[in-house]
Amino acid sequence: MTQASFVTKRSPSWERLDGLLVRAARRGVRALEAGEIAELGRLYRATTSDLAYARGREFDSRLLEYLNRLTARAHAYVYGGSAETGAARIGRFYRETLPREFRHSFAYVAICTAITVAFSVVAFSLIRSHPAEAYALLPKELIPDEIRKSLHDSNFAFDRDFAPAMSAMIVTNNIKVAIMAFAGSITLGALTLYIVAYNGLMLGGLGALFANAGFGYDFWATIAPHGVIELTAIQIAGAAGLLIAAGIVYPGRFRRRDAIAANARRAGTLIVGVASMLVVAGTIEGFISPQRWAPGVRIAIGALTAVALLIYFGFSGRRVPVAAEELQ
Repeated sequence: MTQASFVTKRSPSWERLDGLLVRAARRGVRALEAGEIAELGRLYRATTSDLAYARGREFDSRLLEYLNRLTARAHAYVYGGSAETGAARIGRFYRETLPREFRHSFAYVAICTAITVAFSVVAFSLIRSHPAEAYALLPKELIPDEIRKSLHDSNFAFDRDFAPAMSAMIVTNNIKVAIMAFAGSITLGALTLYIVAYNGLMLGGLGALFANAGFGYDFWATIAPHGVIELTAIQIAGAAGLLIAAGIVYPGRFRRRDAIAANARRAGTLIVGVASMLVVAGTIEGFISPQRWAPGVRIAIGALTAVALLIYFGFSGRRVPVAAEELQ
């Protein structure tokens, strides 16, 4: 697209944003209607994308200066002078921004999920039929002493009181995995993919070990209440890592610096969501998982969290159109 056609296509949006900013400067943001405030935010995000595009194509410096000034003016109102309170901004983040970014980044989430499922199935199938292979796939420290004893003693009786300790161990591991999956972006995503795959091996391998010991149902029932949220958080953390790596490897029509910056902002949104999900999962692990409720009840709690996540990420924020994401 030439500069002339770009300006012709996008200038109505810039003029509308400028008009809203002039009104806000004269009478304050509170003088704008609710729909206009939302439009101001959408136009700001769209214009920042236009600025990045113009920089990438090395358009005229006067155009870049104009867009720089326009976005700077809008930024002051979108992030500094909004009529929203802090609580309202937080509410809008969780109600609209986070679920929309999840859907926008779903391809990366799907890649991580597919890898996790595939390696979990492989590990479960292999160790289920050949228990001794657990030592080849899993670190010795991650195999509970109770399970190690069961591998060598067919008369060993699993202590159900061990379940809370096992649950806490899994929570701690999943938090580390989520952090490492995101940090793996510095290796162009290679470490992210490895961590996600290895976590799948551990999940499937531990599930098989407990199943071989006769307590497979107890294992899944123990991790179900918090595990669904944690595993989802890990996939999202992995997606955030791949998103930043994609900005480096495949910047598209943007300059690599601009692509990295844009993807880093998107990844930041996802990581805030991951941190929040891990807090929720930790709360569940602390107050629900230690309860010796029937396995069916704990499985049901896990199923409810899965349904809640599907509804939240699938439908929240859909009523608000997002122009900026469509331009990226």
